Amino acid sequence: MAKTAYLKLANGMLFKGEYFGAEGEVTGEVVFTTAMTGYLETITDPSFYGQIVIQSFPLIGNYGVIPSDFESKKPWLKGYIVREVCEEPSNFRSEGDLSSYLKEQGIVGICGIDTRALTRIVREYGVMNGKISPNPEYTEEENRDICSYRVVDAVKSVGSGELSDVSPEEPQRRVVLWDFGAKANIGRELLKRNCEVITVPADTTAEQILAYHPDGIMLSNGPGDPAENTEIIAELKKLCEAKIPTFGICLGHQLLALCQGAETHKLKYGHRGANQPVLNREDGRIYVTSQNHGYAVTTETLPLTAQLSYSNVNDESCEGIRYLNMPAFSVQFHPEASAGPQDTKFMFDDFMTLIDTHKKS
Repeated sequence: MAKTAYLKLANGMLFKGEYFGAEGEVTGEVVFTTAMTGYLETITDPSFYGQIVIQSFPLIGNYGVIPSDFESKKPWLKGYIVREVCEEPSNFRSEGDLSSYLKEQGIVGICGIDTRALTRIVREYGVMNGKISPNPEYTEEENRDICSYRVVDAVKSVGSGELSDVSPEEPQRRVVLWDFGAKANIGRELLKRNCEVITVPADTTAEQILAYHPDGIMLSNGPGDPAENTEIIAELKKLCEAKIPTFGICLGHQLLALCQGAETHKLKYGHRGANQPVLNREDGRIYVTSQNHGYAVTTETLPLTAQLSYSNVNDESCEGIRYLNMPAFSVQFHPEASAGPQDTKFMFDDFMTLIDTHKKS
């Protein structure tokens, strides 16, 4: 029989549920995702480091655990909140059930909570901290501890620190993937386009990257406050002076903007899910995109050498930038995402065109 668990929010609200996965106490930043599928990609996305994730879709775990769908080697979230967890998955690719996997990985889960009501609370109050605990008592001292939690050293914590070089049989381009917590599918999309992919850790210097003589540079997604990464920003600024074709995704998009003098800010409740509408400001076309971020580039701070290329239809926040002083562009959403829409994967093709054009010049 499942043990009773409680979710304690920083605003003083208490929710009763049941444990699944690992049992214990865990504190984190409570956020929600609206994706209806792709829970495995969510769980293993390094961008969720330090967070307790609410799945707004009511039933999670119905197709089990499929390691080939993981975006990294293990889960990075602090805790997991679902309405109902499926204990008997049905899928020919499944290699186990979700609860057993989370228990094996030490990830605390709580189910039986009205996740729709909880999501509405986070939308109204904004992202807040919370704690999953077996104890229903909620003291002022515990609330102070919950409120004081901060996600720090996120990029340093998720990075593998490993260097890798993967190449197709007949590579046509060499791309350095700067790993700030990269989702695995970014590398796969580059390999599909006949790129040799050299993955380097977050603490790599500009000089070390240039020593590989790359045709292009890929700036990956990652977790946390982008402005915290002052050393990476300084190295990226030096790297931009080499005028190598560059493509940034999510955190990479934010870091590229910061190194060019722009600023970032924290969103009220972030964009997390596979249904975020984005406007192409050049032709007026709207794309439904997959996103996972709590910060955004502040549009008003963009330098004259940067042009806003995409904006969010819901809140008009910055979703893409094209640079006029170097062969570089970036987007806040995830064109590599497999769990959601795939209609922005052409951006990888645009990156290839940018590389090939630059090589000819």
